[in-house]
Amino acid sequence: MPIPMPADPPPQNAAPPLLTEYPASAKQVAGLVDGQITDVMTMYFTDKIMITITQDGRLAQWLQVPLGSNNPGRADHFLPTSSADESMLPMPHLTASTLLGGSTPDRETIGQLYAVQIASAIALKNPDEQRPVVVGLGLTRLDTSRERFFDIIDIVTQCL
Repeated sequence: MPIPMPADPPPQNAAPPLLTEYPASAKQVAGLVDGQITDVMTMYFTDKIMITITQDGRLAQWLQVPLGSNNPGRADHFLPTSSADESMLPMPHLTASTLLGGSTPDRETIGQLYAVQIASAIALKNPDEQRPVVVGLGLTRLDTSRERFFDIIDIVTQCL
């Protein structure tokens, strides 16, 4: 029977192990929007939350919404309200910026509306969340109907 050898002690300058999930945790949901399959994937990285919304495998626009408050003295001013009607509105302090795509002003505006609404849903679910939200959009057509907007947001909230 072999004699067990003692394990080597860790080097004195070794960094402590990171307590993060690898790979990043992810969730995927698909649903029908106007008869078209819409895929949503959420990935929670240590430094960002990434959400992709695709139809026909497209990704045409990328946006980012910082969740952290730039003015910590005013952070309590933006806490979620208890009114059900107001919880559907995007939080007023969130601002989306287009990283890629948004080739027309209409497409950029619609993309920013989706990104801010998604970031608001994340902040309502977890008020302590500070990671920026990166949203990738690949919608086959530019449609400003309320029903289509809420159908897409509903699929996204199932994936959070």
